[in-house]
Amino acid sequence: MEDARSRSGRLPLHALLSYLLVAFTIEFDNEFEHQMPHRTTRHGSTPGPGPAPWLVSMPMWVHCMRFVPEDGIAAGKFAKQAGLSAKSAQMILKRMSKWWGYLVVEPDPGDNRVKPPPSSWPVRPTASGRQAQHVWEPLTGAIEARWRARFGEETVELFRASLSDVVGRFDIEMPDYLPIGEARLEPLSTPLEERLGTCQTLPALMSKVLLAFALDFERESDLSLGIYTASGVDRLAISANILRVLDEEGVRVVDIPVLTGVAKMTIDNWLRSLEEHRYAIVGPDSAGSRFKMARLTQKGLRARDTYFHWADRIELESHERLDKKALAALRTSTEQLAVASPARLLLWDGIDPYPDGWRAQLRRPETLPHFPVISHRGGFPDGS
Repeated sequence: MEDARSRSGRLPLHALLSYLLVAFTIEFDNEFEHQMPHRTTRHGSTPGPGPAPWLVSMPMWVHCMRFVPEDGIAAGKFAKQAGLSAKSAQMILKRMSKWWGYLVVEPDPGDNRVKPPPSSWPVRPTASGRQAQHVWEPLTGAIEARWRARFGEETVELFRASLSDVVGRFDIEMPDYLPIGEARLEPLSTPLEERLGTCQTLPALMSKVLLAFALDFERESDLSLGIYTASGVDRLAISANILRVLDEEGVRVVDIPVLTGVAKMTIDNWLRSLEEHRYAIVGPDSAGSRFKMARLTQKGLRARDTYFHWADRIELESHERLDKKALAALRTSTEQLAVASPARLLLWDGIDPYPDGWRAQLRRPETLPHFPVISHRGGFPDGS
């Protein structure tokens, strides 16, 4: 899994953590896909009676389905428990119900009010939703157990401890996965010594550190891309992935998904927005080839350089939520999983799909995103 380093000569810590979180999520998703009846646009439905729900990724479990009991929960209460803004929670509920078949969200027939507010509407799992919950519930623990067997108990627990040390110093409540839409960030009231001892899952810890990086980058970047900078993590996702690989000479558009590990559809959306806002130019190759080229404008080069400067110094300074010494310890433990051999190869082998999985029909990626790209088409961490 070779990849371009930052200007300091090494991969940024957020890129290494992104590799690990994306790999964990893909391994989790592969197992869910293998066990759960589902449908996709390209591959149709799995065999079986009744309509199958749309295949979705781990964030839909973390942000949505784990909070929905069989007898239902009010939509307003769901939004608070999910750790998302009301608007983002409403978006997820619409997709998981009307679009994808995991939930039913509708007024309570026993509510005699003329127009019950949507926040009072009960949210209940469908039969498929209940089946998905049973499949999802043990998977995080199962994948963590695989990692302990694969990389060694001591290596994984050191990684967990260093993540916990960073997260335990945060003064705001972070969601347990990078947000789909906007996270609801609220002050923490738990004393530091109690937070440092709290046991959380590996993906939750990784997500919280990555979100802290994204929030710090928000103060540095002036990237303005309309709907593609709506979630508080998109500026770092765009900069760490597509801006990182572009320059003024031009890169073949067809090569960008390979260079970044991000799905073609997301890359196409980003390029349209970058071009619209004059960060990039997409056009014919001046050398006469049949391929389209993407080039950064001076505005785009400044935005890219802002990212490089930030990435080179973020671990060298103590910030509002990121302690320099804690990050140094985290880098050491992260490199044992994402860089050191043979762990790097074991990480890559762990995301190999089942033969009947949708990822098995695609070219094996050459890298993973330098920052997760949470798709609105199901929550997949590489923009799929």
